[in-house]
Amino acid sequence: MDLGKDLVAASATPLVLAILADGDSYGYAIIKRVAEMSGGELQWTDGMLYPVLHRLERQGLVTARWTEADTGRKRKYYRITKNGRAELALQRQRWQVVHNTLRGLWLKAYTV
Repeated sequence: MDLGKDLVAASATPLVLAILADGDSYGYAIIKRVAEMSGGELQWTDGMLYPVLHRLERQGLVTARWTEADTGRKRKYYRITKNGRAELALQRQRWQVVHNTLRGLWLKAYTV
């Protein structure tokens, strides 16, 4: 199912912050986690994820550090900050309002 660019873009920040709230991660792992958690419905690319991560870093919501994997390859790991956790809580409240509103409208539409 095509979820549309607007919905994917709007959900990117809370999804990334929620994933990082579970622990530090790097780009490819975040992409895999989004696909896994969405049952394959959300298929992000590097070109979609990295601008989001860089924006979150500029905003002070995540920090990044380079580490070397066992294979010798360098990976940039991202970590949610205290401000990022506060933003995640705010995002959760906003999405809950949208969810509850849509749910109420849809339930009403099906009972009429």
